[in-house]
Amino acid sequence: MKFLTTSFAVALMVHAGAAFGQATAADRIPDTMEARVQACTGCHGAQGRGVENVYFPRLAGKPAGYLYNQLVAFRDGRRKYVPMNYLLAYLPDAYLMRMAEHFAALNPPPLVQPAVARPAQQLAEGQRIVTQGIPAKKVPACITCHGQELGGREPGIPGLLGLRADYVSAQLGAWRYGVRTALAPDCMQLVASSLSESEVAAVSAYLASVPVTSSRPLHQPGMRLPIACGSQPQTSPQKQEASR
Repeated sequence: MKFLTTSFAVALMVHAGAAFGQATAADRIPDTMEARVQACTGCHGAQGRGVENVYFPRLAGKPAGYLYNQLVAFRDGRRKYVPMNYLLAYLPDAYLMRMAEHFAALNPPPLVQPAVARPAQQLAEGQRIVTQGIPAKKVPACITCHGQELGGREPGIPGLLGLRADYVSAQLGAWRYGVRTALAPDCMQLVASSLSESEVAAVSAYLASVPVTSSRPLHQPGMRLPIACGSQPQTSPQKQEASR
């Protein structure tokens, strides 16, 4: 009887072990890019749609080239934010591109941004700079590069909507003081360093006040930008003329 009891117990454990192994295999997390970037969504929201926190911007729908450039900049220390620098430190270029392409392909509904309580005069100045630039300082209008609807431009220029004023101001300040850099020639460093403190505040406030749309980045290969920008490949005037 003792032998039968022992045999039954062993058989039960074997069966339970097999069942547990099957359950573990069934419950295993899929090895997909969506599963791998779950670490990103804790800060940047589900599907990278953004969160209410002012310093974690939307990733979804931004050009893959832009997202890739930022991931590389964080990894290589050209853009400084310790958690991002740490998380990306050992990831190779090809994997960073896969991450960028994953978020670029997503288009979840944008978060509704809070109303911007800034003086009307400041918002009007910001609108003027965004839509007309500052010719006296050779600062181009933001819409010239980022698109008429400010949705960005393929492959390397991001959209500017859905960002809090403090975030935009912080990024412009980071470019002005060299904390954030891009591929040479660094056009945003040139633009940001040409703006006064009040102009930075005006641009930031106006951009934050514009309603968020579902506009996707423009795809206009070969389009000339008003200034050279290392992160946005451009066709030279000579090549453009030859292709006509």
